[in-house]
Amino acid sequence: MSDLKDKLNKGKGGGTGTAVAKSPDPAQTIAGYIKKMGPEIQRALPKHLSADRLARVALTSIRTNPQLLNCNIQSLLAAVMQCAQLGLEPGILGHAYLVPFWDNKANTRNVQFIIGYRGMIDLARRSGNIQSIAAHTVYAHDEFQFEYGLNENLVHKPVLEDRGEPYCWYAVARFKDGGHQILVLSQEDIEKIRERSKAKDSGPWKTDYEEMAKKTVIRAMFKYLPVSIEVMKDMEAADEGVRHEIKPREEDYIDVEVEYVEQKAEAQAAPAEEPEVAPKQSEQKEEPKPAKNKQAQQQDITDDDNPFAQD
Repeated sequence: MSDLKDKLNKGKGGGTGTAVAKSPDPAQTIAGYIKKMGPEIQRALPKHLSADRLARVALTSIRTNPQLLNCNIQSLLAAVMQCAQLGLEPGILGHAYLVPFWDNKANTRNVQFIIGYRGMIDLARRSGNIQSIAAHTVYAHDEFQFEYGLNENLVHKPVLEDRGEPYCWYAVARFKDGGHQILVLSQEDIEKIRERSKAKDSGPWKTDYEEMAKKTVIRAMFKYLPVSIEVMKDMEAADEGVRHEIKPREEDYIDVEVEYVEQKAEAQAAPAEEPEVAPKQSEQKEEPKPAKNKQAQQQDITDDDNPFAQD
């Protein structure tokens, strides 16, 4: 009997008598977390995107960048939820990026969610008020002129060969009501914005600089576009941010609705107040007349006491 136990122990524990537990695969662990988040992701997603597709695209993006597997898992899952709330797919299409970076304050590696150039275009077009929107790079040898003011104008004639180095970017949007909007940012403007990013030396800023510059000029123009307040708030809160918690979008709307119902119920329960009735003319107090001087008062007394006084 003891020989049989020894053989079983050798088969389980490799001859040591104890079973050796395998460390879980990080990719499988993250896949399990995303699967559990499925209902939350589905509630956050717009109609054109399913939770299964977003999960597949997110896992593909995570597997192609192994550094994401070493990041804080809460920040990674929160970045995936931000993709769901904005309805953007992370990955090579350029809608959004999941960028790992080292956080010196937290002494850990976190994930930064960055909206791409195509993602900004997609968000702008969802309003239904924009006919066309695009951003372009201007190179040193291109013919380029622009003017702000009452006679706003922009002319860009690119050359086909030897265009030189890029030195500015511009975005143009045409609205369905006939209006338009243009914005031009110089190389210096783009660099100032890039320096504020936590992933300024990695991710798309390193691999797709021109695409990020186009995205930057469109984002700077976003406040002048006819987009919904909800999209604007979600974009500003999510883009190039780091989160460590997963929460539904716009929780404050729920609170406002509950507060309105409670106020309505209190109004129904409270007894109706009787309207104030204006006092009758006879009940109204007469304003005091100005005091008379002594001579006028004596004259009044004399007239009252004299029966022969003429009226």
